[in-house]
Amino acid sequence: MPVEALEDSHKYKLWKNRLLESGLEIHGIQEMYSRRVGQDGQVLFSLVLTDATTPEGHKIPPICFIKGEVVCVMICLIDEQTGEKHLLLVRQRRICDGSMTYEHPAGMLDSESDAAAVAAREVWEETGIEVAKEDLIQLLDKPSFPSTGTSDEAMYFFYCEIKMSPTKIQSFHNKSQGLISDHEYIETFVVPFVEGHRLITNTNGILLNFLYLKAVGDWELMQKL
Repeated sequence: MPVEALEDSHKYKLWKNRLLESGLEIHGIQEMYSRRVGQDGQVLFSLVLTDATTPEGHKIPPICFIKGEVVCVMICLIDEQTGEKHLLLVRQRRICDGSMTYEHPAGMLDSESDAAAVAAREVWEETGIEVAKEDLIQLLDKPSFPSTGTSDEAMYFFYCEIKMSPTKIQSFHNKSQGLISDHEYIETFVVPFVEGHRLITNTNGILLNFLYLKAVGDWELMQKL
């Protein structure tokens, strides 16, 4: 079965070009481990050891986990009768500490360039809610780097507000979702906004909550967090 060479992968090229644009002189990059998927063996992520010098003449810390661009999406379900806001989260165990985590839907762009389209697809796959990419509002004008010291992961943040009846809101609670082929064993979790915020332990999700509340000017709810 043919496999994609790391040097030919979209994620590798994107990362390396960013290093060069920042003025780094690259002496060598060693592939330590890569996970490939699909019939063409496309690189999903890779751990590399980098020998590079900064414009200041210093060696840069060598380890990088190449993951590429990703999306993180807040789905805010609003009770059409009371106006109360609920978060539609996904619940699953994570390798960080093995615990059950509560997160916003998220996923990798891989070789795609339309972040909003990927975000809409991830929402559908992980929650069962169908949203058009035009209904997703991007927060910040460029991606952010959650872990600058060890990874190139660049995250786009989106949100979508959906008004519906209380019964409809609860219909999205405790649904089994995810792709088993990707080792995703996901359950949806609908919860009032403040309670949901307190359940989230990853910094991306916490940041997204605050970015959303600032964007919509919901200072009253922000004060309750």
